[in-house]
Amino acid sequence: MTKKISLCMIVKNEDQTISRCLNSVFSVINEIIVVDTGSTDSTCDIARQYGAIIHHFPWNDNFSDARNASLELAQGDWILFLDADEELSPDSQETLLRLIENENIEGYFVKIMNHLGKEGWIEIVPDLVFRLFRNKEEYRFRGAIHEQIADVILEKNSKARYQVAEDLLIIHHGYLDKIIQEKDKKYRNLTLIEKELDLNPNNRLLQFHYGVELFRAERYAEAATVLIQSANDIDQNTIYFPKLLRYIVISQQSSGQLQEALTSAALGLKLFPNYADLYYYTGLILLELKHYSQARIAFLQALSMPEQPAQYASFGGIRGFRSYYYLAQIAESFLDEEEALKYYLYSLRDNAHFTHALESLVGILKPTKESAYTMECLEKVCDFCTPEANRLMGDIYYRHGAYGLALHYFDRTEAGFPVSPDLKLRKGICLIQERRYFEALRLLDGFTPGSSEYPIATVNKLFCFWIQDKSQKVRTLWKDLHALGLAHDTENVISLFLAYSEKTAPSPQMVLGPEGMLLLLDIVQRLVAMQEIKRAMYFLHALQPECLMEYNLKIAQIFEDYSEESRAIPFLQTVIEKNQSAEAHFQLAEIYTHLGRLTEAEQHYKHALQIDPDTPRYYIRLIDLYTVWRQDILQEALAKYPENNVFQKLAKEEASSHEQTD
Repeated sequence: MTKKISLCMIVKNEDQTISRCLNSVFSVINEIIVVDTGSTDSTCDIARQYGAIIHHFPWNDNFSDARNASLELAQGDWILFLDADEELSPDSQETLLRLIENENIEGYFVKIMNHLGKEGWIEIVPDLVFRLFRNKEEYRFRGAIHEQIADVILEKNSKARYQVAEDLLIIHHGYLDKIIQEKDKKYRNLTLIEKELDLNPNNRLLQFHYGVELFRAERYAEAATVLIQSANDIDQNTIYFPKLLRYIVISQQSSGQLQEALTSAALGLKLFPNYADLYYYTGLILLELKHYSQARIAFLQALSMPEQPAQYASFGGIRGFRSYYYLAQIAESFLDEEEALKYYLYSLRDNAHFTHALESLVGILKPTKESAYTMECLEKVCDFCTPEANRLMGDIYYRHGAYGLALHYFDRTEAGFPVSPDLKLRKGICLIQERRYFEALRLLDGFTPGSSEYPIATVNKLFCFWIQDKSQKVRTLWKDLHALGLAHDTENVISLFLAYSEKTAPSPQMVLGPEGMLLLLDIVQRLVAMQEIKRAMYFLHALQPECLMEYNLKIAQIFEDYSEESRAIPFLQTVIEKNQSAEAHFQLAEIYTHLGRLTEAEQHYKHALQIDPDTPRYYIRLIDLYTVWRQDILQEALAKYPENNVFQKLAKEEASSHEQTD
């Protein structure tokens, strides 16, 4: 006789998700029991369309009471529990029907794939949950939140057997940032667990869930304390114990307790030596401590681990793109660009949507200086056959200030993709940067008053006319922008266009906040990219020197990115005078090396090392400088004393050394 399945749900205001849930199981279940705890939307109407039995239950801050109300109504042989923000995977329906025919099993742990994060970057984290069990009168949930029934079944039936339903999969969307914010889940869960802990202060499972909720609320030090308390004397076979250990490690790491986190990870690996996540987080902590060689070993160990058991709830990419990414970062720390590129490519091959690797890869290739080479390299290793891929690539080049390359990919995007306003705006900006003014203005004129993009489109039209010295157009557009009621800093920056057009020399008195500086530096970058250096310096000279202090490194980098290294020198010198910055010394040394001023470069590399002796690239560059210096001196000596055996011997040793290196 075929067994029957009752789907049991508790809901409140789920009209955006409940249809997806019910569609995923409708063909394999026999009845739907929906306990509604106070919906004010169309949730119940949608459920009725699927033939659901609706039971209205006044919410009393107790999930078990609500779930048990659904069990009271269920008539099936088996209970399947789903939340409205979950769905059964399409491949799991036949598996579900097969599992309930097993006469020897009382319930199943089911793999659930939790989708975390936000639009554009979603993480998938697996876990095990107890969601399928026999319908018996004595089996009822316990606990106000993170309610449990597996333990209750064992208490009522000591011979009950459970299995992991390997091929049954639930997909959970409820941890996406947007959903969490809309439902205020973090606050709700913390409040309910705190009430429950007042009643059951020694409940280890509640302590675990409380620690996890504290972690999600970014109360990391508190989370670590609670989680450690939960782990004391716990049975190592407890199904959530591996997750508990990982949460201890990442809570300690996030609260700055780095040595404690390393100790916890090492203890966890003694118990679970194949736990990839613990190797990975060990690597992250060691990297934060600048223990690069040990960190590299840890990431390689994470990559070498076997497939992770479901109860580990291993984060996606730990044995792949994430570890490859940090191996590339370590290689970059040692200026080993070849190895860095290799690992960034491995990362992308494992996950083509992991844009951090692509961004870093583009940065190594220096698209503002070597645009053709950059495009050629990436076209060889990446597939840009879809509009989405071309848009992504265009956006990355745009962020790097490689406007010509960005325009190329934006044009390719348009071939098979609806042109969104932000794409249209970015394309207009790139056209200005390429001095294709007529085409740019035609695009920017398409933004009408009232649209959210209109102010920034108008600013760019003004910029376009200003570059062409059309002062009357600049004044007209400035009046239009002024009438919009711009923020004070924005209006100050825009007024500089007008003053320049009217040949009014600005006094260096302007003070801007962060938003104003962001706009001004964007203008400066675009002007430097167009080789409009005089105009760029005009904007910088309009600011009080104190206002520039925290941005001098950024300004220097802008000039360096567009091969204007000599312009960067004063800004770096100002940083060094006010604050002994290792990074400023290093950037200045790099410029002096490029300009052939090796004595000055040597001094700044040394200063960088004195300030920060834990950064390997400072050593490497100083070694490179001495190597070049030695070769130059040797060649000079050979030219002066060509017959001298000492210099000839040194030259042979040098040549032999090069051959061995090659």
